[in-house]
Amino acid sequence: MSWLNAAIFLVLIAGHTELWVTLINRSHGLRLPARFLRHLRHFHDVWIPVFPFVLVWFVGLSGPALLRGGSWADLPAGWSAYLALCAAGAVGLVIHIARRWYQAVPAVQVSNHATTVDIVDRLGYKPLGPGPFRFLTYVPGNEIFRVEVAEKTYRLPRLPTSWDGLSILHLTDWHFIGTIDRAFFEEVTDLCEELRADLVVLTGDLLDNQRLVEWLPMTLGRLTAPLGCYFVLGNHDWDLNPDETRKWLEELGWRSAAGRCHVVEHEGHCLALAGTERPWMGQHPDFSIAPDDAFRLLLSHTPDNLPWARRQGVDLMLCGHNHGGQVRLPGIGPVYSPSLHGCVYSGGAYWRPPTLLYVSRGLSGRHPLRWGCKPELTKLVLKASQSS
Repeated sequence: MSWLNAAIFLVLIAGHTELWVTLINRSHGLRLPARFLRHLRHFHDVWIPVFPFVLVWFVGLSGPALLRGGSWADLPAGWSAYLALCAAGAVGLVIHIARRWYQAVPAVQVSNHATTVDIVDRLGYKPLGPGPFRFLTYVPGNEIFRVEVAEKTYRLPRLPTSWDGLSILHLTDWHFIGTIDRAFFEEVTDLCEELRADLVVLTGDLLDNQRLVEWLPMTLGRLTAPLGCYFVLGNHDWDLNPDETRKWLEELGWRSAAGRCHVVEHEGHCLALAGTERPWMGQHPDFSIAPDDAFRLLLSHTPDNLPWARRQGVDLMLCGHNHGGQVRLPGIGPVYSPSLHGCVYSGGAYWRPPTLLYVSRGLSGRHPLRWGCKPELTKLVLKASQSS
């Protein structure tokens, strides 16, 4: 038995896993058909656990028999090429872990306070409906019903002094599918009302079952704010009937920001509030209709639009889509993040001058599993750089 080669096999297996997770993450950041992505995920679900057995049998015990003291020089060309990719994946995994360990708190962050609200305790029962994937709600350690309610304060250079303390309630990724019953979302809406923000925004992935658009009057339709409620939709909404969803939200008093720039006057200054649903729907908004000194706020379902936002001089960009990874492993952090950047922007705040990017973990998901990654409601409080 060659213990050195056995150790190398373990590294290659880890690299193989990282390779396929990276492929899944990047592909889900593209405008690809849902059927193709579903088939790709199914192959990924099978190939990741099967590969170690294939490697051990065809390379370790037979063929070049590396686990029996064979030579790597006898490795067939096809295996050499694939294992070289696995080695690159292992390097990528190390970089991923190191990035999480050394990620700094954004320089513009002033404070971060959060409490956890157990919705099951508030209701007195587990709010489950007849939707799919119910079995996931019984996974030990699942935090799908434990909502983190946070208030986070950031000091931004271009925020007008008269706006000091402006608050935004950021909602995203509610994923009405039916597995989590409406009572859960009604209770969360109660929490939203208690937060009392100046502005309420939604950054997409509202539905996974179009019929459940009927839940809106009892949930998001109850919310109001002095500066209004604005929304963009996401890729899960794109897969259904986005026009119907927009109509329902607008009839309930919400305003679509998709591909538009709304100029909102407040305390003697202008807020340029715009939205984008790229790459799935529509076009980017045109900020040029707003005054040059307007504070620029962009709603985007995915953080992948950050490079465009920075070129537009966006001050604050609010996103969802990545669910904070939805599952976070000890020492490794988030694994699955459907983004062209992988897990780089899985969740939280990122200062990329001139833009503060905030990626919410969202409230739910098509698959009702949250492990080490609680659902999130966040109230962002903005401070002017000149304020005391």
